[in-house]
Amino acid sequence: MAEYGFESNDDYEYQLRCFFQQPTSGLRCLNIEGRSARRQTALANALAHALQYDHVLSHDFSDAGAAEPVVRPVKADDDESEIPISQFDRSVSEACAFSEAEKTILIVDQLQAADFRHHIRLNEFVRTHEWSYTLATLTANPKNFLLILVSEEPLYHSLQNVCYRLWADSSNTHLQFKPKDFDLPETAAPMLTSMGELFVALGVTPTFSEFEKIIFDIQNSVRTDDYLRHSIYGWTEGVDRDALFSRELEPRIAGAMQAIQQYVGIDEIEISID
Repeated sequence: MAEYGFESNDDYEYQLRCFFQQPTSGLRCLNIEGRSARRQTALANALAHALQYDHVLSHDFSDAGAAEPVVRPVKADDDESEIPISQFDRSVSEACAFSEAEKTILIVDQLQAADFRHHIRLNEFVRTHEWSYTLATLTANPKNFLLILVSEEPLYHSLQNVCYRLWADSSNTHLQFKPKDFDLPETAAPMLTSMGELFVALGVTPTFSEFEKIIFDIQNSVRTDDYLRHSIYGWTEGVDRDALFSRELEPRIAGAMQAIQQYVGIDEIEISID
């Protein structure tokens, strides 16, 4: 999924295997949770593209423009009147139509911003495969249809019961990076250990590519405590800047800098006076 914009230290293979292998009579529905709303969205989109479905549609309830109804002309036998259709109904109906013959994913984002009745409608949709609005009823093909729900708040209880939950935030598990992981000499081991302890104190775990960028800075630019702080904040998602620059963290920063200086060496300048 990193190829599609979502990187994590967590392996989702087991969770997705559980999700897809579980027998169900309804539509498969995945609820992505986490503390960072946009990280949830990134996971939903990356997963949709990584699964290589034919169609990926989305609706974001936090988008004010998406709430505006669109006008659909109806047939002459309906007195040539016009029936307003919400963008949400249009998105779901298009996904249903595509699913008749092709693999289709519908991402419903920021569901906490939706009227509660949409939670109820989605629950019925998952259970019955049918989506109704105005004068139309469409059916999703459960063999081809996947629904992904993203919400900053808990889902309606009945809707949650028909979903499988996936956690999107970075893992808090402390990863034991080794010099060989980054093609570094064994002399880098104390530096990596000290940096790992610093990240534990911060309560975050950088991804491999984030740590790789920080190591590049360490080897080329980091020469002061503040330089190290700026590199960590600049490359690591989820870092609390106040905590990083707090007085309480100064001993950890100083310890990391000592290990860094021992690894990269300290430039010494001799000043001679005639």
